[in-house]
Amino acid sequence: ANKEKAEKVASLDKGTIVQMDAAVPVAEKPLLADTDLNHNKQALEKDADNLKMQENAAHQANLQQLCRICGVSFKTDRYKRSHPVHGPVDSETQGLLRKKEKRATSWPDLIAKVFKTDVRGDIDTIHPTRFCHNCWSIIHRKFSNAPCEVYFPRNSTMDWKSHSPNCTVCYTARCGVKRKNQASNLQLGKRLKIIAECARKTKSVKKQVQVNNKNLMKKIANCKKIHLSTKLLAVDYPADFVKSISCQVCEHILADPVETTCSHLFCRTCILKCLKVMGSYCPSCRYPCFPTDLVSPVKSFLNILNSLTVRCPVKECDEEVLLGKYCHHLSSHKEVKRKEIYTHVNKGGRPRQHLLSLTRRAQKHRLRELKLQVKAFAEKEEGGDIKAVCLTLFLLALRARNEHRQADELEAIMQGKGSGLHPAVCLAIRVNTFLSCSQYHKMYRTVKAISGRQIFQPLHALRTAEKALLPGYHPFEWKPPLKNVSTNTEVGIIDGLSGLPHSVDDYPVDTIAKRFRYDAALVSALMDLEEDILEGMKAQDLDDYLNGPFTVVVKESCDGMGDVSEKHGSGPPVPEKAVRFSFTLMNISIAHGNENIRIFEEVKPNSELCCKPLCLMLADESDHETLTAILSPLIAERETMKSSVLLLEMGGILRTFKFIFRGTGYDEKLVREVEGLEASGSTYICTLCDATRLEASQNLVLHSITRSHAENLERYEVWRSNPYNESVDELRDRVKGVSAKPFIETVPSIDALHCDIGNAAEFYKIFQFEIGEVYKKPDISKEERKRWQSTLDKHLRKKMNLKPIMRMNGNFARKLMTKETVEAVCELIKCEERHEALRELMDLYLKMKPVWRSSCPAKECPELLCQYSFNSQRFAELLSTKFKYRYEGKITNYFHKTLAHVPEIIERDGSIGAWASEGNESGNKLFRRF
Repeated sequence: ANKEKAEKVASLDKGTIVQMDAAVPVAEKPLLADTDLNHNKQALEKDADNLKMQENAAHQANLQQLCRICGVSFKTDRYKRSHPVHGPVDSETQGLLRKKEKRATSWPDLIAKVFKTDVRGDIDTIHPTRFCHNCWSIIHRKFSNAPCEVYFPRNSTMDWKSHSPNCTVCYTARCGVKRKNQASNLQLGKRLKIIAECARKTKSVKKQVQVNNKNLMKKIANCKKIHLSTKLLAVDYPADFVKSISCQVCEHILADPVETTCSHLFCRTCILKCLKVMGSYCPSCRYPCFPTDLVSPVKSFLNILNSLTVRCPVKECDEEVLLGKYCHHLSSHKEVKRKEIYTHVNKGGRPRQHLLSLTRRAQKHRLRELKLQVKAFAEKEEGGDIKAVCLTLFLLALRARNEHRQADELEAIMQGKGSGLHPAVCLAIRVNTFLSCSQYHKMYRTVKAISGRQIFQPLHALRTAEKALLPGYHPFEWKPPLKNVSTNTEVGIIDGLSGLPHSVDDYPVDTIAKRFRYDAALVSALMDLEEDILEGMKAQDLDDYLNGPFTVVVKESCDGMGDVSEKHGSGPPVPEKAVRFSFTLMNISIAHGNENIRIFEEVKPNSELCCKPLCLMLADESDHETLTAILSPLIAERETMKSSVLLLEMGGILRTFKFIFRGTGYDEKLVREVEGLEASGSTYICTLCDATRLEASQNLVLHSITRSHAENLERYEVWRSNPYNESVDELRDRVKGVSAKPFIETVPSIDALHCDIGNAAEFYKIFQFEIGEVYKKPDISKEERKRWQSTLDKHLRKKMNLKPIMRMNGNFARKLMTKETVEAVCELIKCEERHEALRELMDLYLKMKPVWRSSCPAKECPELLCQYSFNSQRFAELLSTKFKYRYEGKITNYFHKTLAHVPEIIERDGSIGAWASEGNESGNKLFRRF
């Protein structure tokens, strides 16, 4: 009807146009303008785009009706069920996997395992998102003992392509409808009758073929003499159980059992012979099967199998043994039989003694003939190597008697490895298991006494191995020589107080300090990276023999730690605090032509494995005098190394190295300590710029890095000498908070870990104030604050499993700063408007956090890096409006750094997270344990 209507309208229009054309003379007919042509062209393009979108939508709709794996339409599927390709498995499959002791928990894992198809990279516009129940059944059959009802041919999964004019998906969808309309139920009924008739006739033939096949397979296996019959079972088990523990080919008790993909069990030798002769399919169900598909059954089944009791088939031996110990029992019979065959006939006189009980001379006499034969064989076949022939004979004799452990030890000796562990391995065991020298020595003696072999090496061997790993082992040279530093390179652990002059008037140093010489420690770290450096040169297509100069960038970290007292013992009276100074080799580059090519970059710059300890002291980080006394020699070495070049032999070639030191792994407290700044509560809140707390709160975002070590030194001189004769306040304003002499050069930066902790502590306070509705009533008592904190702690413990802590740490900060925590806190706040403000504040913070936490934000989170300035601006707006009660005229040190300085630091260094002190903090844990 619509078609007829359209034709009428078209003919009317046509007629009208003809009439109009006739009415208007040729000269008066207007020509089509360019604008009309463009308009028509645009309309056509728009129609084409719409049509394309409709086609794509139709294609995607068609895709959702098809199985991702086999491509079957869900409309024709008899089960009328489908399952999602992505996501966790259903409860039925989960139960089956648990029974089979399998660990896969998601559909992509199972699909990859069964169909060898990776669906993790699927795209919705190309691939269907569900699979059919038939494929689900195949997955189940793979992991269960179900009968083989469905057959899925190997390598026949669908290959999906994007939509095109010749799209098979859309074509099949159109044709499928026609075929469905044309097919008649009558024809289907006829076909089913024919199939049933054929099945009935072939059933009897199949039985006969199966019997013949079984006999043939038994002949192929031919394992009657090596496998045990089920008749030897000591207990009369039910027939079904006997069938389950016997091979499907030879019908003997399973020996070295293997399971096929269709969950049938066979002896390994039987199935391998059958696959070789009869083809690659399961002898039981004809399902495709290859030698690579064979796996060992689950442990619980093997335990049951090995616990079965069998009667020994050897004559005159009625012993019943466990199947697992049968081989060992049988070897004792072989031993007796061998002895009976080779029993020496003594012709009277003194009883013949065993070979091993004879003297060396008598042994030589008895084995003289054999020795000559072996010698002749060795000269003829092995170039006269009698030792190798004898050792190999001994090895074969041990293996024949199943004494594999002894044979392995002998083989190790033959290969020059020895049966004991290498001293370096023993040292690693001692360190990783936190054994003291006396504990290790006790273990070494015990193992040696019990086993009679020296498996672990003695302590002196460990100390020798340790020397090669510690600084002071590799020779090196500096050009020009380091000022006030010895040229001796064999310098290991030295006393941190060495070189400190002692006199009656001196400051008493009650501390223990140990350190390495800085240059020796750097050389040791470089030699640890020797392979990486040479590999990096190869990867960059550089010649191995390039000798430099190599530029090494070093990250320095220093941190204090509390509570390191001796738990027992009476050591010297030292502070119960420690300070650790360490360094990490961040990257190494080489000057080649006019450019610097990077050949090594530390992949995990915050791991304790690459963070090398340099100085350990039992002292308080707040004790300025002790800190300067111990670290000053270290800093002097560092300063002189900046202007010198290291000569070190690496890969057999003398190479040159220059060092760039960057002190970034310090928390704010220590930066202020070593750079001579006032403490954290100072008016001058930032270690990167000169802003006061009031200025930072009024202008939250727009600040730039202005401080430097050189400027701090100049300001200290002004503070010390007061050249303009100013008052204390004027002088303090001039030097911007510098009040002591800076003695370690640091790079103005943010420590990512402590930034996280400081900001989390501030959010923890905001949560408390929001619970107490401080935005309504600013005057609050101490008791009320404590009550809010208690409420928050209880709620967080209940909802987030966050136990309250005395002092904010990294782990608590990571758990606290999540959207889930905000949702939990919102339950304690009545006002919906405050909910939104808190959620937005946390959302912005979580978008900003990855930028300063990641090791390379340009690669790991480029979008968030681009959005950082916008997010920080919005965060600052929220603080100055919704949270004005807290941030009017004041702001925390780390909030200021987070909002004002992050983009500038990343532009300068490329990262903040990589230069953090986290590696040093991890090293603190190890130090505390040792």
